[in-house]
Amino acid sequence: MPADERTFESFFDEAELNANASAITGVVCGVRVEDVEDPLMQKIRYLDKLVDELAKGKSMEKVLRA
Repeated sequence: MPADERTFESFFDEAELNANASAITGVVCGVRVEDVEDPLMQKIRYLDKLVDELAKGKSMEKVLRA
């Protein structure tokens, strides 16, 4: 699929999420990530949380708890 035709849904359908992604908790933009019911929106919030933590200066290793 050409990049200009990709939707969030197709992006996340093709993405391989970390096996521990469901362990992500916290609040992003006032929304508690673990309480999001829509599977697609929850994946989007996981990505939001990752970007938020990196933007706060945390290292990738710390964010992934590696």
